[in-house]
Amino acid sequence: MMFIFFNNTRNRWVRTTVLASLLCGIATTLLQAQQHEKIKFTPYFVAAESFESVGVIDVNNDGKPDLVSGDFYYLNEGDAKTIFRKRVRLGDQPAFAEYFDDFATIPLDVNQDGRMDFVTGGWFGEALRWHENPGTNSEWPAHEIAKVGNVETVRAWDLDNDGVVEIVPNTPNSPLHYFKLEGPGKFVRYEIGDYKSHGLGYGDINGDGKGDFVVKNGWIENKGNNQWVFHQDFDMGAHASIPILVTDLNGDGKNDLIAGTAHDYGIYWYEQQVTGGKRSFKKHLIDDTASQYHELVWTDITGDGKPELITGKRYRAHNDGDPGAHDDVGLYYFTWDGKSFTKNVIAYGPPGVGKGTGIYMDVADLRGSGRKDIVVAGKDGLWVFFNEGFE
Repeated sequence: MMFIFFNNTRNRWVRTTVLASLLCGIATTLLQAQQHEKIKFTPYFVAAESFESVGVIDVNNDGKPDLVSGDFYYLNEGDAKTIFRKRVRLGDQPAFAEYFDDFATIPLDVNQDGRMDFVTGGWFGEALRWHENPGTNSEWPAHEIAKVGNVETVRAWDLDNDGVVEIVPNTPNSPLHYFKLEGPGKFVRYEIGDYKSHGLGYGDINGDGKGDFVVKNGWIENKGNNQWVFHQDFDMGAHASIPILVTDLNGDGKNDLIAGTAHDYGIYWYEQQVTGGKRSFKKHLIDDTASQYHELVWTDITGDGKPELITGKRYRAHNDGDPGAHDDVGLYYFTWDGKSFTKNVIAYGPPGVGKGTGIYMDVADLRGSGRKDIVVAGKDGLWVFFNEGFE
């Protein structure tokens, strides 16, 4: 221990400077220690269903987040011991072999009646549809929005910054388009162009303040007034993840990309570089030990104000048809330190021990703890992983 005594103005300034330096050093040490700590998750079984999508939606407007997945919703009645134990049937999702034609759960009050509905879509029915929340325990009527071709999954972004999301289906065999809600129950379709892609993202690539679309083999520049220009500046292969994340990882002012290989091994980030006015993307490996990184979420689950990457192996994505189909399954979060990613295991092992993902998962504070929990559907069941903070 060191004691320092000062008795004049100049020395008080020195003392303050030394103290500030010491406090800064302590804060840095604590931050570095925290960065090496892992979050503890408590796994919580909800249902042995095989739907591949789940969304967090306040179904009954009681202020508590409920779960909606496939044919059912699961009520949060405020008791931690019985949370999500009460389930109510909302309908019958069409079934095709091992799949249900329900590949997203996007909350949206479509008919503007004050109750949250949800939007989904299906590969086999080739349709985008919304399910209407009746406000009672009766089934939720399904309304077709449009025939759009095979729907891999659906995502939602606020494309025009009006506070209401637009609906964007990922249709690998059909042109890219989005749907804008322009009145109660009324969607209007806008076509981007004939860009067929397994893989879809959205964000500002060129720094002009307008959001651009990202597909597996390039990005589509938003020129305004629904005018779009394609730039083939990279190639992510045949099956990129949905979503492809757009974020400035290295803090250089240019947005980079994060993409999984949805039906093979590997997940990567793509560093945006501009040299002599020419834009390129340098590929960096994040992890190549797991296959079927189909679904990605980018949000802060550690509470440090910086996002983490939450993802995992989609269990039986193409049933037995993908490389690594019979490997163990896993759910992970990756921390980013400004230079590289570190992989942290949430649940890993054979099916029933580890946990795979489906095609659409959600992250939200489900218990009012101030920490974000992870809810994952898939062919290996519906589970919540409660975030208990650092171990």
